[in-house]
Amino acid sequence: MASASLLSYKKNFRASPVLERFYTGGALVVAGDGTFVACACVDDVKIVDLATGLTTKTLKGDSETVTAIALSSSDGKSLFVASRSLQIKHWDLTSQSCLRTWKAHDAPVADMALDASGRLLATASADRRVMVWDVELGFCTHAFRGHQGVVSCVLFHPDIERLLLFSGGDDGTVRVWDLVKKACNAVLDKHFSAVTSIALSTDGWSLLSAGRDKVVNVWDLRDYSHRTTVPVYEAIETVCVLPDGSGFPGSASSDGSLTANSMKPKKKSGGASLRFLTVGEHGIVQVWNSDGAVCLYNQSVSDATIKASDKGDIKGGFTSAVLLSSQRELMCVTGDQRLLFYESVALENGEIALKLVKQLIGNNEEIIDLKFVGEGDQSLAVATNLEQVRVYDLTTLSCQQEMVGHTDIVLCLDSCVSVTGQPLLASAGKDHTARIWNALTGACLALATGHVAAVGAIAFSKKRRNFIVTGSSDRTIKLWSLEGVLGDGSTGDKPAKLSSQAVVAAHDKDINSIAVAPNDTLICSGSQDRTARIWRLPELVLVLTLKGHKRGVWDVEFSPVDQCVLTTSGDKTIKIWALSDGSCLKTFEGHTASVLKCAFLTCGTQLISAGADGLVKLWTIKTSECVNTFDHHDDKIWALAVSPTTETLATGGGDSLINLWKDCTVDDEDEAIRKEEEEALRDQELSNALMDTNWVKAVKLAFTLQRPLKLFSVFTDLLRTQGGDVQLCEILQSLEKEHRQLLLEYIRDWNMKPRSCHIAQRVLFDVLSVVPPREILEVPGVEQFIEGIIPYAKRHLSRIDRLSRSTFLLDYTLARMSVLLPEENLASKDPSSWRLSVEDMKALPNASRPTPTNPHIKLSDDGLQKKDANENGYGSPTTPMKDSNGSAQNKERQAQISTASPEKSNGVSQKNADDMVKTGGEIDLRLGVEQEDRDDDQPCDSPIFTRKRPKRKKGMEATKTRMQSSRLSNKGKKHRTANS
Repeated sequence: MASASLLSYKKNFRASPVLERFYTGGALVVAGDGTFVACACVDDVKIVDLATGLTTKTLKGDSETVTAIALSSSDGKSLFVASRSLQIKHWDLTSQSCLRTWKAHDAPVADMALDASGRLLATASADRRVMVWDVELGFCTHAFRGHQGVVSCVLFHPDIERLLLFSGGDDGTVRVWDLVKKACNAVLDKHFSAVTSIALSTDGWSLLSAGRDKVVNVWDLRDYSHRTTVPVYEAIETVCVLPDGSGFPGSASSDGSLTANSMKPKKKSGGASLRFLTVGEHGIVQVWNSDGAVCLYNQSVSDATIKASDKGDIKGGFTSAVLLSSQRELMCVTGDQRLLFYESVALENGEIALKLVKQLIGNNEEIIDLKFVGEGDQSLAVATNLEQVRVYDLTTLSCQQEMVGHTDIVLCLDSCVSVTGQPLLASAGKDHTARIWNALTGACLALATGHVAAVGAIAFSKKRRNFIVTGSSDRTIKLWSLEGVLGDGSTGDKPAKLSSQAVVAAHDKDINSIAVAPNDTLICSGSQDRTARIWRLPELVLVLTLKGHKRGVWDVEFSPVDQCVLTTSGDKTIKIWALSDGSCLKTFEGHTASVLKCAFLTCGTQLISAGADGLVKLWTIKTSECVNTFDHHDDKIWALAVSPTTETLATGGGDSLINLWKDCTVDDEDEAIRKEEEEALRDQELSNALMDTNWVKAVKLAFTLQRPLKLFSVFTDLLRTQGGDVQLCEILQSLEKEHRQLLLEYIRDWNMKPRSCHIAQRVLFDVLSVVPPREILEVPGVEQFIEGIIPYAKRHLSRIDRLSRSTFLLDYTLARMSVLLPEENLASKDPSSWRLSVEDMKALPNASRPTPTNPHIKLSDDGLQKKDANENGYGSPTTPMKDSNGSAQNKERQAQISTASPEKSNGVSQKNADDMVKTGGEIDLRLGVEQEDRDDDQPCDSPIFTRKRPKRKKGMEATKTRMQSSRLSNKGKKHRTANS
């Protein structure tokens, strides 16, 4: 592989949909100012900018085909859409929101129209009714019946003072409805077929009706009389009245004189003459004069009809036409979903003619192949499942050339620039032929015939550009010479015939791809027989057979710098093979479906691949790694084209979408560096704000940098300061809407962790306190944030409740242990002060005094404990208390207590005094544990209450005792078993 140490690898491409499906036929309406058009695209409505050709808005449908569209001419913001679901939707184009939906008819709506004020909507349906609706209030104002078939078109009178409504139907009649009288004023029945279009003159006193009976009738609205009939000799789809001064061929100028190619008609009585335009099945634009039924202009060549076969079958034609606001442009819609824009121009002989200046393709159907044309990346040739090859100008997205010549679907393309600088395009298809085209003029220069099956692969010479190679489903490869054919590009009216220089039976199955080496010495072919083969030119001698794929080979490509070739296969892999020995050098795996196209980038150091999984992948050959994956297609990607500069890519597939990819690696790196610098600067500002305790600035910077941990620390420090709660409320109240959304998201995340839940709950409390509920509900996604906060808040509340209840047990335990000391005693470090004197005990309330539960302990009259002690220190209820040395002292204390102040003895009852034991004036705090709670086997640490442990038996005596106990237990078990 070539050294890539000095090369800059590509890392990212930015995609922009340049050509997508926006019109699939049917309803279409143009804005009053001519800036955009609303088109029906299956069940959706797409708004297309006529200047750029890009889809600006998409209004989602209800999964049923759109049948009619109406747009308000007053403001251009209200759009009405009817579909086969029998629903009519009212859309606001500014907010792209559906304002109202209602059911209008019992059958699909065929046409809709709005009056000049935009307040009344008329609907014509297949249920033979015409209904008028109040747009603002949403109710039906009129319901007209009378047609005997489908009502195909409807039109309001442009004069608001004349409340008239016109409707035409399949019964061949035109009816005039009076909205004031709610009745039918007249029935105009001179047609013998369905009425397809109606139009009013500029003065509003003449009505034109056209139908598929190939005539146009002119009516006088003063008395509803038939003025004249103009035969047009084709089924008419649309009729348009040409205003004076419009500049169209045959129209009158602003001063009333005729244009250069207008014929002065014979004068007939019956009113002023009308000049109108018709389009229909023949795909030509005609201009007529109602007086004398004279054709003033007839297009010589049709831009809409297509010769479908050698037998002369014609398909296509115009389905509608609209005069644009400039009055000098005409937009015609073809049967194959193309929008053709005509402009009137003056010819050399002084006549006025219509010139095609632009065309937008509404539906490219399935994209089969793509190639950049010329040296740059401004023109793109597209092959679809049609017989034509279209060349698009990528700056305006309009079709600048349409190459007509193939009689069946075009399958493959290739392009080059000849030695004379002429851009060439080669195409081949299912008609078993290959053609060479002049990409600038669209003329066919040469024709190659000889294959007996569909030609699925074609390639130009890379170096000399003097031959092409084709591969076919007949399993053969043919070499065609272009010497003496190209010249200056002018070959007369008929293309030159090419002859094959070499033929070889190359594979056992269909040939999918062919590539020519950069030095024109080798070609490589890939086939459905799972092999790729290398052939030497010009004799087409087999050099190598590359075997290793488990499915058919879809694409082959020579490296621009190395002696290797890549292949892609239906086994989801890409392989690189050495041309020296045919060994496999590398295998790339990553696609989840067949890899259909692949190409070299960055001087042969990178690959770009496209597959049936709708993914585009960027690979680095040196590391065999996928650098990036792009997902911008909804179906198989059949076509991949790389511009000569390798900075631009184009992909197309089964979703009728063509994406243009621009290399944005350098831009991304510059943007990353700029963001790094800005982030470092803001980090420093944040640190300075924290040092200066500028909490408002710190919070705003933390939100701007999206640093939740930093924001948490700011809130923590703020709440620790004096008056921080007030500042926090002020900060939360001044937050913007996007910052509030981030704050709720951060609170939800903080609330999930016990360490940070306290700050989260505090901030949430302040948010709910200072921010009005209406503003909280306006935060995007507030429902999801609240749903994430509530469960953890309940969990934290339950945990705190359990902790609070457990503190009661601690208080109770400490009270029972009599360790709830005054604060001055607890503050002392001297353990000797941790004792309660008799006076302190008397001062305690009854509830705070320890109540011993041991029946051996009683309280005396002075509230002190009295102990019946034997010589071992244990009290016994049957053992009288001995009058030892301490009896005299006890008597003294009795006397002292009895002579004490009555206030200190009032709080002690006689019963409690009898249950306490007199002690030496102090109570050791270590006696706080109740005696009955002690285990009898555990020693008592108290110096007052001590218990002698029984002596342990040792040796044989202990063994005999255990044996006797065992026997007694066994006898007991047997006795219980017998009783049971």
